[in-house]
Amino acid sequence: MAASTDPQAALPEEFQRAVLELRAAPVRPEVTIEQVPAPPRVARYSAALSAEIVVEDTELATGRLVLLHDPAGHEAWQGTYRLVAYVRAAIDTEMAADPLLATVAWSWLTEALESAGAEYTAASGTVTRVTNEGFGTMAGDPPRADLELRASWTPVGPVSGAHAEAWSQLLCAAAGLPPVPAGVVALSSRRGSER
Repeated sequence: MAASTDPQAALPEEFQRAVLELRAAPVRPEVTIEQVPAPPRVARYSAALSAEIVVEDTELATGRLVLLHDPAGHEAWQGTYRLVAYVRAAIDTEMAADPLLATVAWSWLTEALESAGAEYTAASGTVTRVTNEGFGTMAGDPPRADLELRASWTPVGPVSGAHAEAWSQLLCAAAGLPPVPAGVVALSSRRGSER
């Protein structure tokens, strides 16, 4: 899963530990995670996870979590690591029209980070709602709406699996899955094949 934008560079041990922490995070059984190629040239070292939630053959949400690392630090990040998350979920068209949707969706992220115990700083991001209505030969298709959340934050202290756990909780909230009751532990999900 770990990748360096410089193929000659050895992966720092600290970065390798961070990647292992993210991969080992507990997630709900509805969430399927696999490793994917990390985006090139964004940071000296990067790693990425992709996830989807499919229930009864219906895809409810998809997402990606990217870990970026620059040992020299990055002023905008306020640290040497940065996590970048993307979530897309199908939503009800009435929900898409709700003026509070963006605020609520952003609160799913901050609440998930808090719930998972993932300490962070310098969070930023956007929430986008996309609606589609068919015309012409597609006029009979029902209207469709999607929610997209793009966010990034800097972990405080060592990178822990709590950040990946929070990202999976965000996916579940966007997909409309009910929260796991207090005291119930989520089991690790099926993991995609190693690449």
